[in-house]
Amino acid sequence: MPSGPGAKLTDVAALARVSVGTVSNVLNRPEQVSFDKRTRVLAAIEELGFVRNESARSLRSGSTRSLGMLVLDVRNPFFTDVALGAENVAEEHKHSLILANSAENAGREQAYLDLFEQQRVQGVLITPFGPVFQRLERMRERGIPSVLVDRLASTDQFCSVSVDDVAGGAAALDHLVSVGSVRPAFVGGPFTLQQVEDRYRGAADAAARAGVPLQLFETPDLKFERGRRIGDLMWSLQPDKRPDAVFAANDQLALGLLQSFAANGLRVPEDIAIIGFDDIDFASQSSIPLSSISQPRQLIGERAAQLLFDEIDDEPGHVHSQVVFTPELVARQSTLRR
Repeated sequence: MPSGPGAKLTDVAALARVSVGTVSNVLNRPEQVSFDKRTRVLAAIEELGFVRNESARSLRSGSTRSLGMLVLDVRNPFFTDVALGAENVAEEHKHSLILANSAENAGREQAYLDLFEQQRVQGVLITPFGPVFQRLERMRERGIPSVLVDRLASTDQFCSVSVDDVAGGAAALDHLVSVGSVRPAFVGGPFTLQQVEDRYRGAADAAARAGVPLQLFETPDLKFERGRRIGDLMWSLQPDKRPDAVFAANDQLALGLLQSFAANGLRVPEDIAIIGFDDIDFASQSSIPLSSISQPRQLIGERAAQLLFDEIDDEPGHVHSQVVFTPELVARQSTLRR
C-alpha cells in the first residue's frame, strides 16, 4: 500500500475499514463522523503519512485557503510589519498569506493581480500604485474581494485601512516649527502616491499657518538611496539657502538623509533637524534616534485582514468600512535641539 505523498484517499479508507466518503468527512466535516470511525481514519492518515491534495481541493471548490497581499516595496520595514499583522489574522482563520511586491511598478502590479486570480485566492489586500480600481471591481465580480491598505478608499464600494496622512504631515511640520525651524523642507515623491500628496498637503498647510516657507524636494521614489542623494544635494547648497529642518515622507528617506548629513559633516539636529514618517524599528535604533510620525503598522495589517474576511463572508447587511487611524508624533534626538 502506498505511503507518504503517494498515499490516496482510497488507501486511507482501506486501512481504516471505512468508505472514501467517510475519510472525506473526517477531513472536511469531522463533526459528522462518529468518534470510533474518526479515530480509525486519523490513525490511518498518521500511519500512511497521507498528505491532503490542496491543489485538487481548490480546483473543486473554486478557491484556495489563501489571501494575496500586494505592497509597494517589500524592502520597506513598514510593509513587512503590516504584512505580519495581516498574516496573524490569516493564520487565525487557517489561511495562508501570499506576499507580493509591486516595486512601485504598474505593470508588475497587474501581473501579480493576474497571478492572484490564477491561484484563486479568496481575497486581496493591496496598497495600489497604478490605476487598478476597475480591475479590482472585476475581480470582486468574480468572487475575489479586496481591501485597500495604507490608502483611504475614495469610494464606499471598497473597504480600506489607512492613517490620516494630512494630520500626520501637519504634526511633523508643526513639530519642526516648534523646535525653531524657519526654513523647513519636504522630501518625498512621487506625488501620484496619495500618501505622499496628503503628507505634503498637511505640511504645506501647517507651514502656511506658521508663516514659514516650505521648500519642496520631490523624489521619484521613497527609497533609502534617494534620501542619500537629496542629502548630498542639500549639503551642496549655500548655508543660507539650505533647509534648517526636513520632513521626509517616510523613514527610509529620512535615514538616507541622516547618513548623508553625517558623511558630509552636517550636525543633526544642530545644523539641520530631521523627522520621518512610519516610525519603523530602525528609526529608534539609528546612530541619531530619528523623530517620526508613528503609524500602528501591525494593527493596520490586522484590521485590513479582518475586513477582508468580512468581505469574503459577505453577510446580509454588510457594508464597506473605511478605517482611519490617527498617527502620533514620536520626538527623538534628530529634532530635539538643546
